[in-house]
Amino acid sequence: MTLKYCQNPDCHTYKTQDRLKGSKDNKTFQTRRRSHFYYGRGNFCDRRCMEDWVAQYVEQALDHFGRTTEAKHLTEEQAWVKDYDWRGNPDTSHRYFFHNTITKEQRPLTQEQYEDNNYDLNTN
Repeated sequence: MTLKYCQNPDCHTYKTQDRLKGSKDNKTFQTRRRSHFYYGRGNFCDRRCMEDWVAQYVEQALDHFGRTTEAKHLTEEQAWVKDYDWRGNPDTSHRYFFHNTITKEQRPLTQEQYEDNNYDLNTN
């Protein structure tokens, strides 16, 4: 099992019991280390660490990866999403379909097509 560290550079400054490590005469607060984190796609130990990182680095990230400088448009051709009607009756199966979020049109799918992440309206 690989342990990883919380990516907030200030994680060690939060005074919680699980961050306090070391022998009784040599204790320090340390960055949390776990096999799995639940915040920020598994990079932060808690919401506070994630939000602090965002507050500190969001401007740099946007400058590096690019800022949105004009409105983006979703066209009818791009507005298709897979969806289904959940049915609570065990004798009735779910109904799977493509749904156009702009036109509200629906096109039927099989369950196999719905579960296939590569299947789209252009698949033959």
